[in-house]
Amino acid sequence: MLLPQTMLEIVEARGGLIIDLKKQAILPQTLLVLAKAAAVSGANITIKNPNFLLPQHLKTIALVGRGRVTFEL
Repeated sequence: MLLPQTMLEIVEARGGLIIDLKKQAILPQTLLVLAKAAAVSGANITIKNPNFLLPQHLKTIALVGRGRVTFEL
């Protein structure tokens, strides 16, 4: 498991991530930060098993990510 700060550094360096929320709990606010960084850097993020996130969280993360965030349901 990676720390959120390490994930952010990877995304800012244009590296992609696959985040499985079943294996590692990450707060929606942290996912927003990662999505924003992906939008700026051009990195891609896949979020697997986002079942516990509210629909509004999913929409906001997608909006902030500007097409760089994919949800695997």
